[in-house]
Amino acid sequence: MPLVLTQLSDDIGTIIMNNSEHLNMLNSAMVDDMLAAFALLENGGARVIIIRATAGAKVWSAGHDINELPLAGRDPLPYDDPLVTILRTIQASVLPVIAMIEGSVWGGACDLALSCDILIGSPHASLTMTPAKISVPYNATGILHFIGIMGVNIAKEMFFSAQPLTAERAQKLGILNHLVPLEELETFTWHLAGSIAGNSPLSIRVIKEQIRLLANAHPLSPQTFERVQGLRRLVYHSDDYAEGIRAFQEKRPPVFNGS
Repeated sequence: MPLVLTQLSDDIGTIIMNNSEHLNMLNSAMVDDMLAAFALLENGGARVIIIRATAGAKVWSAGHDINELPLAGRDPLPYDDPLVTILRTIQASVLPVIAMIEGSVWGGACDLALSCDILIGSPHASLTMTPAKISVPYNATGILHFIGIMGVNIAKEMFFSAQPLTAERAQKLGILNHLVPLEELETFTWHLAGSIAGNSPLSIRVIKEQIRLLANAHPLSPQTFERVQGLRRLVYHSDDYAEGIRAFQEKRPPVFNGS
């Protein structure tokens, strides 16, 4: 069974995560297939891309495959990590990308959804940021991404509590562009994608890149970057990080001691 299904119709490309049995975890195999799908659609005439899960999936994606995280002492989210790679690909894509979210979204998959240009969700959609549950120090790029979209306090709440952000609240906060009844989700998304596909692709491409550049127009100083990396090293060298990975693999609640 393919992990990703790719469709192209009426200039609209669709990438369907097709591994519901394993909660559409973003492991290296899934990401490789998604990267191939992006390349195929971008080179095949698509003017807009929709990312979705298979119809009826209760989990849109469970995020990073914890079994692929490194042992203690190594950065769990380096530049070439599969999750980080697919996030960069979506953000840098010349095409508008729509996330069509039917179920719950966990961990790094929240970052994937937020990397899309437009988010459309059903009432069953929710966003849960889970790194603190397994003592993973999320990377600076990702945290800045969350802060830029939802502001400092909401980002803090999501990362600190690891509690779901409901679809209704996500819409009120401007994270979801549209909240649509489940039975209308696919039709609504397709209609919006069609409206985008009918506009000037060159204009959209240039505007998307302008927005990306302007949104990132405040770089970190070298000193601040080194401080952030030092803080992250405190976590992935810690007993808590090792315990988080062990607990997941042993299917038990972790016992953290703060060191």
